Amino acid sequence: MSIQPGLIFTKPGFLSLLQDGGRRGVMHMGLTTGGAMDRHAWAWANRLLENSYGAPALEITFGGVEFTSNLDTQIAITGAEVQCKVNGDSRPLWSVINLKAGDRVSLTAPKSGIRSYLAVLEGFQLDSGLGDSCASFTREGLGGLHQDGRPLQEGDHLPCQPRVSQVPNRKVPEHWKPDYKEDLVLSVIPGAQIDRFSASVLETFFGSTYTLTPQTDRMGARLKGPALKPAGTGLISEGTSLGAIQVPADGQPILLLNDRQTIGGYPKLGAVTPRSLDALAQRAPGTRLRFRPIALHEAQTEEKRFLGFFSGTGRGR
Repeated sequence: MSIQPGLIFTKPGFLSLLQDGGRRGVMHMGLTTGGAMDRHAWAWANRLLENSYGAPALEITFGGVEFTSNLDTQIAITGAEVQCKVNGDSRPLWSVINLKAGDRVSLTAPKSGIRSYLAVLEGFQLDSGLGDSCASFTREGLGGLHQDGRPLQEGDHLPCQPRVSQVPNRKVPEHWKPDYKEDLVLSVIPGAQIDRFSASVLETFFGSTYTLTPQTDRMGARLKGPALKPAGTGLISEGTSLGAIQVPADGQPILLLNDRQTIGGYPKLGAVTPRSLDALAQRAPGTRLRFRPIALHEAQTEEKRFLGFFSGTGRGR
């Protein structure tokens, strides 16, 4: 029996999930979009290989991955500052890496950042599931290699397309590489319920430092800092958005992330922009952060620029 071309994982890491651009058109079913937490790093990994925007990549949290390739191909690894080795020799991140059949690849734990993205030439060959997406959603048992949402397991085989051509050995320009150790300031678009927060509360929020707590995951980022007290009573539950800043009864903000619940009844001060969420996705618990307001049109221009740069550049577009 012939063996399907692909990458065979001998060490799957702490939490490695197949992620793409996210699941669309499913919130009415109580399901969220999911997708890559750090779209900047994920999109660059695919762009280096000229993959279509939205191609699935492996999101590796806290490194510790080892795999063997059984085909000639090319890969790219972006995101967290891990050490990448091929057959024991170091290879650069944020660049195209050539692999031959039999090559062994390993990633260490990160020195900075927490999530790495592994893309392969032509993208992993996976069936799209609900919402035309293979994004892994562990809580709901959706997406991933077996369409059950489970993280990568030892012995899993990620299928790849045999290489018929190759891309140039390019790398990401230095000014595009984020510094995951720099001070974190998140841009916030004020929301429709901003009038529930007094001027003094907003001054506290934008003028204070908050700390990312260990109670942070793909669903949401819980913060610790000066408590915020909105005016009025609770709200009727309504739809939530990516980056929404909920303020529960204890006054400690919660930032809703990719695997968030689809409805909520807490007052929402605003929403963190997608580009700021990329930076947040690479920060570990204990990180100190601040907020700054941003106009809606400025955030829209930023997102349009991002999508214009990364969309429509791949082989399939």
